[in-house]
Amino acid sequence: MIRQVCLVVLLCSVGVFSKTIDVEENLPSNDWYADWEGFIVGGQNAAAGQFPHVVSLRSTANNHFCGAFIVNNNWVVSAAHCTINRTPANTWIVVGALQLSTGGTNVFTSAIANHPGYVGATLANDISCLQTRDTLTFSGTIQPLTMGDQFIGGEVQATAAGWGRVGTNLPLANHLQWLNVQTITNLACRNAHSAHNAQFVHDNTICTFTRAGEGMCNGDSGSALFIGNNAIGVVSWGIACAQGFPDNFARVSSHRTWLVSHTG
Repeated sequence: MIRQVCLVVLLCSVGVFSKTIDVEENLPSNDWYADWEGFIVGGQNAAAGQFPHVVSLRSTANNHFCGAFIVNNNWVVSAAHCTINRTPANTWIVVGALQLSTGGTNVFTSAIANHPGYVGATLANDISCLQTRDTLTFSGTIQPLTMGDQFIGGEVQATAAGWGRVGTNLPLANHLQWLNVQTITNLACRNAHSAHNAQFVHDNTICTFTRAGEGMCNGDSGSALFIGNNAIGVVSWGIACAQGFPDNFARVSSHRTWLVSHTG
């Protein structure tokens, strides 16, 4: 369970939903990278098979450090800040799990591709993909998401699911959590942040905000923001946890060409 103030989604506590990321002077203020490897605050327990695309990325010690989502039989997508300092040898991909403590299928990683435009200091292009060593067999609990190609504006309901912390300084959720959230425009997102943090809302970012007390928290960067079976975002950073500021995601439609070139 990662512990290192990075600067990702904690802007005041900004945490990044990821781990092992050093704090950098230019990142959003207030520890936004601080252990943002998860979420969800104000969510509810998922049912078995409800979100079969969800992936738990783990160390070889079986410790969950980020989320990801399945896009086909051989590839999953996550956030670059989750994978930039990792190798296939020390990264496990666990699919089909409902609880962190039990169940699921461990699949070894054969390759990791981080977006070439990823910038750790600004979390620009915070997206990556991981190839499974063995082909995934789809079932009722293991299924892919489609990578959305449509630009999503504001006031659209979407869903997030993951094993992140259920509140500041609380442990990771053992049971998969999910939450419906509302997208907002990038302009509204920048206006809701401080002037300093607004610069980390890139044009290829998508933001959500519903109300204080509901949103992302430390524990699962890299998980999908999705509408139906379409992935529209990848959890990147936010102000942990659900303190009344927007959560920020890498926009899938903006990165789809690069993703398809790697995942097929």
